[in-house]
Amino acid sequence: MNAELLYGKLVDALRNRAQEGSFELAGLAMGGAWIAERLAKDLSLPHYGVINVAFHRDDYAEKGMTALRTASTMTTHLPFDVNGANIILIDDVLLTGRTVRAALNELFDFGRPALVELMVLADRGNRELPICANFVGEQVQVSENQILVLEKNEAGKFSFQLEERE
Repeated sequence: MNAELLYGKLVDALRNRAQEGSFELAGLAMGGAWIAERLAKDLSLPHYGVINVAFHRDDYAEKGMTALRTASTMTTHLPFDVNGANIILIDDVLLTGRTVRAALNELFDFGRPALVELMVLADRGNRELPICANFVGEQVQVSENQILVLEKNEAGKFSFQLEERE
């Protein structure tokens, strides 16, 4: 799976979406924020937002210090008015939908958008909640005992790694 190729699909989708009207980008920390940052740069957008879902996760107790570390390094920052905005929420991998639910809770703490659309590089299926992405780089099949992890190199290029679930 070529993350750069999938990223190119998302850029094309956003160029088409821009013809329908204005929108704001908000990436989920970490991978989604990386994607949002690069999309904003590649599409010459004035800004992008970052959403940290650590305190809205339903598995906060299980994630423990991992969630706290993420929260301290990448806090929610939305440099636009959420009220009435058309927002494209960006994540790297969509699986159960629970992280997206947490992101929506965090987003609504800042206001009430007019529309929220979801964009992901990879959709693994296996939903636990009724959530689907409006923009998908690719539907992928990954073993249930593996995690699909987005990585970014020093040049800002993306790649996926498969890791065994602990």
